[in-house]
Amino acid sequence: MTEALIHQAAEKSHDSAEESSATENARLSPADVEAAVHAIADRSRHAARRMARANRAWKDKGLRAIGAALIASKTKILAANAKDVEAGRANGTSAALLDRLTLNEARIEALAAALENLAGLPDPVGNVVRGQTLPNGLRLRQINVPMGVVAAIYEARPNVTVDIAGLALKSGNAVILRGGTAAAATNEALIRVLREALDSVGLPADAVQSVDQFGREGANVLMRARGRVDVLIPRGGRDLIQTVVNNSSVPVIETGEGNVHIFIDESASENMAVEILLNAKTQRPSVCNTVETLLVHSGSTVLPAVAVALRKAGVTLHADARVRAALPASVESVPATDEDWATEYMDLDLAVGMVDNLDEAVKHIRKWSTGHTEAIITNDLANAERFISEIDSAAVIVNASTRFTDGGELGLGAEVGISTQKLHARGPMGLTELTTTKWIVQGEGQVRS
Repeated sequence: MTEALIHQAAEKSHDSAEESSATENARLSPADVEAAVHAIADRSRHAARRMARANRAWKDKGLRAIGAALIASKTKILAANAKDVEAGRANGTSAALLDRLTLNEARIEALAAALENLAGLPDPVGNVVRGQTLPNGLRLRQINVPMGVVAAIYEARPNVTVDIAGLALKSGNAVILRGGTAAAATNEALIRVLREALDSVGLPADAVQSVDQFGREGANVLMRARGRVDVLIPRGGRDLIQTVVNNSSVPVIETGEGNVHIFIDESASENMAVEILLNAKTQRPSVCNTVETLLVHSGSTVLPAVAVALRKAGVTLHADARVRAALPASVESVPATDEDWATEYMDLDLAVGMVDNLDEAVKHIRKWSTGHTEAIITNDLANAERFISEIDSAAVIVNASTRFTDGGELGLGAEVGISTQKLHARGPMGLTELTTTKWIVQGEGQVRS
């Protein structure tokens, strides 16, 4: 493959995804795909160096330009999205994934609003983490600096395209995206808008690129591009995440699936329990911070009201024998199995179990949790404190909906994903989580003795 053809293929990152998937896959051998993806990564590396030098005002101008361009281009974006959604329905895509795939005017406006909010946040680059002056006079500072080239692999989530790009740009990085076949047309339209908006304010268009046109082989090359890509973030279902974790030679920040629990303590009030469960389960059941398992203290009296409210909202209750015996005759349920305790439904289904005390609740959560988010509803301060200290998840919530485990809701502007690992970043990953640090040592001729 000639260098000209490699460059032409790499440039396809902002051409039609449908055309490129049909054309490039037919034209390019695995070696050619590798060369083309490496060319994209090298351009990203160059763009990252420029982004690292951009000051806050310049980056914020870029974010606002992207937001305005999204609103101005929403007709084209929605038309592209309609093609993806129609194809998804024809292919039997689940309701949960279709919901994640779908954009509408309100969701596009929310993306633009999130970018405006992001522009209003402090720039993490250059933030002093710690510093001191040593006895020998050396002045030390540890500061936040951009990662460099951030890659993301995700599926059927066009909002992630904008969220990750915005966070990467604000934190001084360049980003390479693999958004998957299901959202190919939408992502192509979004990436074109992003690149044109960046170029309009003098920031490098190559700070946002895609390898979608190279399909799975492009994703595989991206995972092996150690030295060209600084960090890789997978976001999606368990299969996608584990594929990236197990096959990547690029350092990975693992975002996890959300088998999320709520424990209703004996002291919990009925009104609070009903409101929280309805919000945590039904507001948007297809996302990772929706509750999937409800544990109820055997001494609590709120179960009937909670169950009735959930059933009226269309939730199927997968209940253990003790819960089924305690439910009103009018409340339908199905028997729960071990599979239910392990399932991230991402739909209007909820596993429900009964426990006799806080210890049993903690034991159940430790066995089945994915380490994402767990919540307790209680009026007992001692139990709340024990739950906080004994639950080892990325987010622990007291008397509030699990839907708050979200970068935007927690004031981070947006999120790249919710990390369930313990190295570098844990929980919603915002601007600071897309930076690393370096030490600045300033002296006046000191030498080591």
